[in-house]
This record gives sequence, structure tokens and C-alpha cells, in this order.
Amino acid sequence: MEVAIVFMFLFAVIFGIFYLFYSTRNKERLALIEKGVDAKIFMAGERKKRSTLTGRVIVLNLSLLLMGIGLGVFLALLLNTYTELDEEGIYPAMIFFMGGLGLFIGFNLTKKIDDD
Repeated sequence: MEVAIVFMFLFAVIFGIFYLFYSTRNKERLALIEKGVDAKIFMAGERKKRSTLTGRVIVLNLSLLLMGIGLGVFLALLLNTYTELDEEGIYPAMIFFMGGLGLFIGFNLTKKIDDD
């Protein structure tokens, strides 16, 4: 019985998210059309160009994050082997630090891509 309730709420939440997304998008488009904004923003060609750039940015950030995590594990292993630092603290610290550094580098590279 409890499983059925969970699935009903899950379905309701998913339906609500999609409903709000599409109704809000429709209202925004109608408001832009009423103001006389050019309809080129709704064209598929512009959207495809933008989505290609968005896909590249996601891949860039994800790859830099994963490289940062891998480098963090490697550096934590080196520090654990050659120093007396605590193993339980050094691994999460290096993973989060290097992952964050990778995301920061990805952010800066994304800014350069957007400026071009």
C-alpha cells in the first residue's frame, strides 16, 4: 500500500514539473510576442547552435571535474604514502579540492568560449 502512495506522489510531482515548465514557457512566449519581439528566438536553427555550445560546455566541465577527482585521488595517495597525514581526512579533502579546482578552470574556459 505504501509503495502505491509513493508512486502516486512521484507521478504527481513529475506531472507538476512538466505542467509548470510548459505553461510558463507558453506564457513567456506570448508575452514576448505581445511586446513585438522578433520570433527568431523560437526558431530551431538558433536553438540548435545554442544547444551545441551548451553540450560542449557540459562535456568540458564534466571532463575537468573527473580529471580533478582523479588527480585528487592520486595526490591523496601520494600524501598518504609519504607523509604521516590521516588517511580519513586527506582523501576527501584532496578529492573535493581538486574537483573544485577543475570546475573553476572549466568556468574560466567557459567564459572565454562565451566571449568569442
